[in-house]
Amino acid sequence: MLCPRARARGRWWWSIPSACLWLAGSALAQPAARDREEGSPVHRVSPAPDAAATADRPPSLSAASPPTEDEAAAAEANAPDVAPVDGSDPSAPSPPNVSEEELRALQEAMAADAAAQREAGATSSGSQTTSTPPSGFALQSLNPDLAFIADVAAAYFTREPTLETGEHDPHETGFTLQQLELAVGKSVDPYFRFDANIVFRTEDVEVEEAYATTLALPHRLQLRLGQFLTRFGRINSTHPHQWAFVDQPLAIGRIFGPEGSRGVGVEASWLMPLPWYVELVASATDARGEETARSFFGGDEAAKVRTPLDVQYTGALKQFFAVSDDWSLLWGLSIANGPNPSGYRARTDVYGTDLYLKYRPITDPANPTIVSLQAEVFYRRRQIPGDVLQDLDGYAELFWRFEPRWGVAARYELGSPVWGLHGHVVVDPLDPEWTAVRHRISTNVTFWPTEFSRIRLQGGVDEPRWEREPDWSLMLAFEFAIGAHGAHAF
Repeated sequence: MLCPRARARGRWWWSIPSACLWLAGSALAQPAARDREEGSPVHRVSPAPDAAATADRPPSLSAASPPTEDEAAAAEANAPDVAPVDGSDPSAPSPPNVSEEELRALQEAMAADAAAQREAGATSSGSQTTSTPPSGFALQSLNPDLAFIADVAAAYFTREPTLETGEHDPHETGFTLQQLELAVGKSVDPYFRFDANIVFRTEDVEVEEAYATTLALPHRLQLRLGQFLTRFGRINSTHPHQWAFVDQPLAIGRIFGPEGSRGVGVEASWLMPLPWYVELVASATDARGEETARSFFGGDEAAKVRTPLDVQYTGALKQFFAVSDDWSLLWGLSIANGPNPSGYRARTDVYGTDLYLKYRPITDPANPTIVSLQAEVFYRRRQIPGDVLQDLDGYAELFWRFEPRWGVAARYELGSPVWGLHGHVVVDPLDPEWTAVRHRISTNVTFWPTEFSRIRLQGGVDEPRWEREPDWSLMLAFEFAIGAHGAHAF
C-alpha cells in the first residue's frame, strides 16, 4: 500500500518506513517521558552488581560496567544538540515530512491489511476456531473416551436346551457372539460425568447403561441419574469382560433376570466419615422388565407406576478393610424391595451378602501372584395370594493368577427349590421345573497375551436334581479390547 501523494512526489520509497518508525517511536517515548516526570521506579538506576557475583557469569548475562568519566564526557560531546519543544523524549525519532492526508491513508491501508489477514486465518482454520467461553463455563474436548470390547465363544453342551440363565452366556452348541460392547465415557463439565455401555448382538442393539454421575456434591455425596445396573451385591453391577468365568452365576439370572438388576432411575451414595471405607448406596429404579426385574413386576404389561410403592428400591452397605499391605477385604450387605404382579400390594424382598478377599503381594514386586475369593448369598421372599415363596441361592469362586499371563479359577453354585410358609417345596410360578436343589461346578484356565486380549478355556457340570442326567459343557472364549477403557472398581 502506497500513499497517492507520496507516489506523486517521488518520495514513496522512504515515506512509509519513516512514518511507521515515527509512530512507533512516539508511542514508546510518551510513556517513558511520563514515567521520568512522575519518578517511576522503573527508571531508577540500580546499583552496580558486585564484581564477585558476576565473575562467573557468561558475557551475555553479565551486567554492563558503568561508564567512566571520560566515556561520559565523550558521549555528551557527540550527542546532537536538539532540544524537545513539546516535552517528548529526545531519543524519539523525528517525524518525517508527511502530511496528515498521507498518514490517514497509511493508517487505513494498514487496517485493511490487518483485516485481510484475520479473514484469511479464519477461513483456513474453519470450524476449528475457538473463542473464550463466558465466565462460569468449562471447556471440554469434543471427543469422548471410546472402547470396543468383543466377547466371542465356542461352546459344546451334552443337552439342549441348556439351563444357562444369563443373556450373555452361550446357550447352544456352536459359536456365539456374547456381545460387542461400546463403552463411552467423558466428563461433561466440572459437575457431571457421562458414561454409557451400548451392546451389539447378532439380532439386536441394546443400551445397557447410560447415566450421568455428579462430581461436585458436598458432604461426600454422589448421584447417578439414567439407566444403570444396580449395586446389589458384587457381580450384578459388572460387565462380562470383568467376570472370572465365561458365563454368569445362576443366581443372578434366576432372581433378577438374564440382564441382571437394572432400570431407569436415580441412585444416591454417601461415603461415611469413618476410620475405614464405608459407603451407603440407595437407588430407585423401574420395577418392570422381564430380563431386568424378573422377581418384581417383570414382564407384566399391565403394570403401571401409580404410587411410589410401584418402583424397585435397592440399598447396599459396602465396607473395605485393608487387612495388611498384601491382603484386602470387601464385605457388603444388600436389599431390594419392590412390587410383584401376583396380587394387590404383593411385594418381593431380596436380601444378600457378598464377600471379596484378595491377596496381592505388593511388598514383593517380583511376585506376580494374585489370589482372590469371591462369594455371594441371596435369600428371596415373595408374597403371593395365600402363601410366601422363599428360596436360597449362592456361589463361591476362587481365582489364582500364578503368572503374569496365566490364571486358573474354580466356582461352585447352589440353587435351592422354592418352599412355602410351612416349609414344604412348592411350585414356583417363575420356574415351574425347579423343584429340587441344583448344583453347578465350573473350572477354567485363562491366558492373557496382553492386557487387551484374553483366551479362556472353561469346563463345567450342571446337576439339576429334577433331571435324570447332568449337563456337561466345554467353552472356549476370546476377548479383544481396543480404545480408552479405564480401570474398574475394586
